[in-house]
Amino acid sequence: MALSLVAVLTTAATAAPSAATTGTAAAARAADTTICEQYGSTTIQNRYVVQNNRWGSSAEQCVTATDSGFVLSRADGSVPTNGAPKSYPSVFNGCHYTNCSPGTSLPARVDAISSAPSGISYGFVDNAVYNASYDIWLDPAPRTDGVNRTEIMIWFNRVGPIQPIGSRTGTATVAGRSWEVWSGSNGSNDVLSFVAPAAIGSWSFDVMDFVRQTVSRGLAGNDWYLTSVQAGFEPWQNGAGLTVRSFSSDVVLGGGGPTDPGTPAGACAVSYATQVWPGGFTADVTVRNTGSAPVDDWRLGFTLPSGQQISHAWNATVTPASGAVTVRAPEHSPRLAAGGSQTFGFQGTYSGTFAEPAAFTLNGVPCTAT
Repeated sequence: MALSLVAVLTTAATAAPSAATTGTAAAARAADTTICEQYGSTTIQNRYVVQNNRWGSSAEQCVTATDSGFVLSRADGSVPTNGAPKSYPSVFNGCHYTNCSPGTSLPARVDAISSAPSGISYGFVDNAVYNASYDIWLDPAPRTDGVNRTEIMIWFNRVGPIQPIGSRTGTATVAGRSWEVWSGSNGSNDVLSFVAPAAIGSWSFDVMDFVRQTVSRGLAGNDWYLTSVQAGFEPWQNGAGLTVRSFSSDVVLGGGGPTDPGTPAGACAVSYATQVWPGGFTADVTVRNTGSAPVDDWRLGFTLPSGQQISHAWNATVTPASGAVTVRAPEHSPRLAAGGSQTFGFQGTYSGTFAEPAAFTLNGVPCTAT
């Protein structure tokens, strides 16, 4: 997309949508897959999405997904350092332009999150101009598409004559570290950046420390939603060999607020009825909103026992086919009314002893099994 001078230093995640059509195919791909499509993606650990997201250049770029992260295996070309980066190859938990990671509990309301632990280990290179950065997205609505209202960036490393959006406003101590703080707007959203004074190669921290800092500065609210947690690189020149060796991201609910408007904790119930035969089964599932307010764009999360795989589903979209799955509302019925219920089903195969899922969540809130 075209960028104004104000927006030229925006992050890749802001400037270009990932291809929504890659979600289903990506879920089926294995780790150690090389992706050269402009907005191509795949999943790792059946939990996170690795995306190429080459939005600011026509030069070739490829990422190779590993079982714990990715390598920027090709990064041709360069762009001016006083403009936007070439791309934002990254790995994420949450939703980015309708591409949601398997089984994610995001979006989740800020005041419903008690902690969001994350960990990263980077591998840097010398012959490139880039940053190594987290991208944390916040929005007043639980949206899974388009540009969110506020973007938090955490720069773990900065190589070359580049700087964040806006201007430097001072320093702050967040999560036990000192940071340069930059604030501004790229024309599409507010950006608050925390820049490490020296390179950080690996770190485990709570994403909510940065979210709360952003709320305290008036750039978000406690009734806003955390939509995704991303980690990767913004290269301006070259970048081959940059590596995310490992990445982890969790969201622990229980902060005291709802994950969706009017959805108090425990305000849902799930019945899971099965028919089982040797090597196969069907499941008819009913999710009920036992709260006092409707739930829009409802999502049911659960983990299939080991050895089970879904072959097809009806009356809902279920992805991926195994492991931690997310069931999304059908287009014709995105709202779960207060006291209302929705029923969907799927057929699958299994090996070993058949078992049922142990727990369910509705938009991140634990449900009662009935």
